[in-house]
Amino acid sequence: MADVGRWIAARRVAALAGLLAVACTSASAQTAADFYRGKTINLVVSTSVGGGYDLLGRAVGRFLGKHVPGNPRIVVRNMAGAGGIVAANHLYNVAEKDGATIGLVQDSTPFKPLLGANEGRYDADKFNWLGSSGPETSMLVVWGGLRIGSLADLKERVTTVGAAAANSIPAMYARLFNEVFGTKLRVIVGYPGQAEAFLAMEGGEIDGYPSVFYSTLQATKPDWLPTKKIRAVLYYGSDRRPELGDVAYAPALVTNENDRLLVDAALAPLTVGKLFVAPPGVPAERLAALHQALQATFADPEFIAEAARLRLDPPEPITGEQIRDVIRRIYAAPPRVLDRLQQLNMGGR
Repeated sequence: MADVGRWIAARRVAALAGLLAVACTSASAQTAADFYRGKTINLVVSTSVGGGYDLLGRAVGRFLGKHVPGNPRIVVRNMAGAGGIVAANHLYNVAEKDGATIGLVQDSTPFKPLLGANEGRYDADKFNWLGSSGPETSMLVVWGGLRIGSLADLKERVTTVGAAAANSIPAMYARLFNEVFGTKLRVIVGYPGQAEAFLAMEGGEIDGYPSVFYSTLQATKPDWLPTKKIRAVLYYGSDRRPELGDVAYAPALVTNENDRLLVDAALAPLTVGKLFVAPPGVPAERLAALHQALQATFADPEFIAEAARLRLDPPEPITGEQIRDVIRRIYAAPPRVLDRLQQLNMGGR
């Protein structure tokens, strides 16, 4: 009887092993189209509703599904908090790694750990960067009723600017301008997003905001610059924008080589733009399908027309590999530059 029992147990183990082998073979044979057919892709946007990231995320969500094999449904979910770190932590540590969850995160997300943001529980190099709609231009703006019209004015008087937190990217940019250009910007924290900061500017709580995307302003408040409701005093990014006329272009004003290296590293987020990302561990075939679908979406004439209708910048797509190259270049910057950058970021704590 003991021999019979052992034989039955052995048969059960063999049968279980066979079932596992079949399951593994079936899973490995499943194509991206097989996986996505009839499924929903959750697109996590790391900001609140109504801003530039949200507009872009929802616009992409309306077209991405037709370019993903199997044509899944796309559902946008907003997850704001801590300058995008809440969403980044969720994507890296909590979200399923099967390709059914992707994210649209702030341009600063890859660089937060480098800047000493201990809240960021992720390795930027292990994220699967899918691409970006293009580089961004940002502006330091002030309320139009104030007697502030130039960089010289910002050097002469204390100007209050809003930010979400002391170690947020807008706050860091304010301290960067103080250090490099001698401005007297004083950061007031507690404004979760740009929309809240704009309300505070209207109410006279603060004078301005140190980092407003030109594309976001065109999409959400297109009349504010032309009617002088707000005034751009300084702008910055990888390229000049003729539309901003005689507004001072920050990178062109830097003359010291050490300052130039610092500004280059600080502006890296604008170089990569609004970032689409997948968690680490997504199967390679699904990852490739997502990357190709995103690039196809940016090239889709219907999406381009929708972007124009929403007053978003025309897509200048950046690939995931290009994003990774920028991230690695900044992480490899000279230690003296990174130390200085981290001190600027932590300076408000």
